[in-house]
Amino acid sequence: MAKTGKKYQEAAKLVDRTKAYEVKEAVAIAKQAAKANFDETVEAAFRLGLDPKKADQQIRGAMVLPHGTGKTQRVLVFAKGEKAKEAEAAGADFVGEAEFIEKINKGWFDFDVIVATPDMMAEVGKLGRVLGPKGLMPNPKTGTVTFDVEKAVKDIKAGKVEYRVDKSANIHVPIGKISFDDEKLVENFIALTEQLVKVKPQAAKGVYMKNVSIASTMGPGIKVDVSNYR
Repeated sequence: MAKTGKKYQEAAKLVDRTKAYEVKEAVAIAKQAAKANFDETVEAAFRLGLDPKKADQQIRGAMVLPHGTGKTQRVLVFAKGEKAKEAEAAGADFVGEAEFIEKINKGWFDFDVIVATPDMMAEVGKLGRVLGPKGLMPNPKTGTVTFDVEKAVKDIKAGKVEYRVDKSANIHVPIGKISFDDEKLVENFIALTEQLVKVKPQAAKGVYMKNVSIASTMGPGIKVDVSNYR
């Protein structure tokens, strides 16, 4: 949906598009500019100096934000035996095997994240055509293919986010809700930025963080000064 309504235009007046703000100021403006009558998500967008077509300049991973995202993720775990019990004890919403593969094939998607033990991936892999386009396929790089299902489930419930560079060298990650204290949004943003610096590919040349902004669901983008991280 194009953000061109009256509320958006009012909010956009609060932002100087030629300026990159300190993160604290950017968060304060994002909160002021959030005019929707629901608790908007705050998202950070990074334009990186990468060529994602090259295999040595890919970025994909996951991290637990210090203060979570404000959203409770529904977790489906594909596991059997003791690992299934471990997943249930850790707080997984759904745990099973073939019955959930069948349900997904019939169009069931009442979950946000899938975790699978490696021995289940031959079966889960058959759902690739259904799960792949939705970004729901478990992946070892994001810690969702693992025998440590307890840690995987607990991390997701604690506010784990995934990051992945797209074809245009952008990464978009939610960092919380407008209802969060400013300080929590700032700390989540800094933790995410530091993580992306940590995983910078060695092959990346020139300015790494070209453009960084934050925005609420219905609000305008606000440029953030990340010159400290380049």
